[in-house]
Amino acid sequence: MTTFDEIIDIANTLADNGQKPTVALVKQKLTSPVPLPILINTLKNWQHQPHKRSKTIQQTLTKTNVADTELSITLEQLNMLIQRQIQPLEAQIAQLKQMINDINQKLK
Repeated sequence: MTTFDEIIDIANTLADNGQKPTVALVKQKLTSPVPLPILINTLKNWQHQPHKRSKTIQQTLTKTNVADTELSITLEQLNMLIQRQIQPLEAQIAQLKQMINDINQKLK
């Protein structure tokens, strides 16, 4: 199977599953690295061909989808941790903005 075929197969599979085949999604599911210009040009010319994909790609995508599920759980946890770290910073920013507004009011 050529790189072109693999990109087309992945794009068709994503579309079959109701997802828009973006460069990032397709790149993530490729079995080997592909230069970005080739990936972009292939996706620009791609037209959805429902259910047309090879068995090898189906197996790879099934394995990748399992890994994506495990990864998404980790990403959700990571997002929660990041949000907890950002909240105090956002409060400080709001406080600083208020201080600047107070100073500006005193200067007028």
